[in-house]
Amino acid sequence: MFPDSVFITKDNIPGPTKEEIRCLVICKSQVSKNDVVVDVGAGTGGLTLEFAKRARLVYAVDKNIEALHLIEKNLNKHDLSEKVNLINKNALKALRDIENIDILMIGGSGGDLSSIIEKGHKKLKKKGRIIITSILLETPIEAIEKLKSLKMEIEVINVSISKGNISKRGTMMLANNPITIITAKND
Repeated sequence: MFPDSVFITKDNIPGPTKEEIRCLVICKSQVSKNDVVVDVGAGTGGLTLEFAKRARLVYAVDKNIEALHLIEKNLNKHDLSEKVNLINKNALKALRDIENIDILMIGGSGGDLSSIIEKGHKKLKKKGRIIITSILLETPIEAIEKLKSLKMEIEVINVSISKGNISKRGTMMLANNPITIITAKND
């Protein structure tokens, strides 16, 4: 895993997804070297880079051109740009042109979560997976309902990560936001 500290970031662009969360997402995704991954709402590219290290090809989708410029910088910094296609469109438009997806990663949906899941599901290969990360309480409810309607096998975990800040007096645990990770698989 890349440490959080190696990413080039900007205050107005979300991310990167924290290292421990990236670790769980990569594990739950069961990504392989032959997989094609679509990372929707890619932000600074934390998950894009992790998938690029492991998959055959990654499509990083973000409607914010500044985010894509930041992802490009992070990809170049880590020599991964040849494995990633950057797409500056909203997810629904981007998914029109992508076929045979092994993993659909949704980190941001711009309010179109159900439609993105439905459209992405149609593009998934037979054993394809959908991974959704969320800091909002409402997102997992919407995602689970849609994934159930698509008859996918669903797993939900909620994690709270705290990191120790060591001082002279002792170690203070500082909490990050709890994150829900929804994993769904086609039969």
